[in-house]
Amino acid sequence: MKRTNDGPTLPGEGDTDYARYMRTDALLDLQRRPGEMIHRDELLFQVTHQSTELWLKLAAAELTEAIARIDVGEPAPAELLLARATLAVRLITDQLDMLGHLRPADFQAMQPALGNGSGAESPGWRQAQAAGRKLGQAFATFLADREVDLVTLYSREPSDPAYRLAEAMVEFDDRVSSWRVRHYKLAIRVGSHGVIGTAGSPSGMLAKLIDYRFFPDLWQGRANLALGSPVGESCLA
Repeated sequence: MKRTNDGPTLPGEGDTDYARYMRTDALLDLQRRPGEMIHRDELLFQVTHQSTELWLKLAAAELTEAIARIDVGEPAPAELLLARATLAVRLITDQLDMLGHLRPADFQAMQPALGNGSGAESPGWRQAQAAGRKLGQAFATFLADREVDLVTLYSREPSDPAYRLAEAMVEFDDRVSSWRVRHYKLAIRVGSHGVIGTAGSPSGMLAKLIDYRFFPDLWQGRANLALGSPVGESCLA
């Protein structure tokens, strides 16, 4: 960024153009103030979750653009965009380590401030989830329009754009699964989701989601080919 000594030139609030463009005044005012907190680790909890929402917003935007590229027959740009979304999921997985610093007693003390809130209510995840499903449908249409089934697709060279896109989709699925596993284990460790195996507990619901796949046909197709089994036409949906 070009630096000058002439002061800010952009409109908005803030003493510098950086502050005005990044809206740092508003951004840093989104967390509860010290006088509002019932536990000091609320800042850790909010920053982790608020940054997660931002990364998921970006992931959903990249997935949406990838869908648009697939719709016009451009798998190579779609692969690059999907890689961005996948990296965003990796980043939100890594930052869950911050929540590992919470003791069960800390989380229990914070609970009244959280109300009935749940990660399942995340608007960022809902947007990314919806975009992921649409991506699977777009890729299924892309293959069907070209009369390509999974046997044909995975018989191509790994450098083939459609092949590379399929593998990028598998990687996205894998990263989402890793995120869910980390979330599940952390919830048990912090004690926020009850004991493993408790009937009807949130931890049980998280455990069931670990094996969910956005693109199950791709996973099954790869497994069948590895075992030498025949694979039917793709019906990614």
